[in-house]
Amino acid sequence: MDPAFQGLWIPGKIDLSATGPFFIPVQHHFAISIPLNSPAKDSLQGRFVDSPIDGVIVSTLPVHQDSRGWLLELYREDQCGNGPAPSMAYASMTLPGISRGPHEHVEQTDRFCFFGPSDFLIVLWDNRPTSPTFNHRMRLIVGESQPSLIVVPNGVVHGYRNIGRESGLIVNLPDRLYMGHHRQEEVDEIRHELNPDSPFQLED
Repeated sequence: MDPAFQGLWIPGKIDLSATGPFFIPVQHHFAISIPLNSPAKDSLQGRFVDSPIDGVIVSTLPVHQDSRGWLLELYREDQCGNGPAPSMAYASMTLPGISRGPHEHVEQTDRFCFFGPSDFLIVLWDNRPTSPTFNHRMRLIVGESQPSLIVVPNGVVHGYRNIGRESGLIVNLPDRLYMGHHRQEEVDEIRHELNPDSPFQLED
């Protein structure tokens, strides 16, 4: 992992009566849910607040090792919230220094599994105007050093970059079929990375 990213923590706890951020390590499992009448909804629009996002789930993927090698569970229905079950699964390999996204889905929920090789910086932005955490942003480092499952609800913009020195593998288990049944539908994807003036920037 690039030393420049050492020590980056993710928002994992929020106290709406206090000022300043609160952080916990990524290895904690948490789901954020904040009432719609929360003061967090009144955050200044036009800039992002580094704080938890409603509906995002981050959990550790425990690695079970023995003399033969290792095993980890990528999906358990008792650990992925109350949303729809996955409809498909795919794997992607990302070269060192390469980014994917940011983009978002209108209806699809993603379940990303980062477990190596390599580490990734993933950034999420809440782009849902009716969400209590609208304009909140989360930044996480996950992968070989922190095997993690991240559930990303529809309307939450997300992008990631391989910050390691080798190609990195990611598995996603979305709750929608790509292009629908028999690939007969439009792709559910808003590609913010195609807009150079987009406010969603991995480098910010």
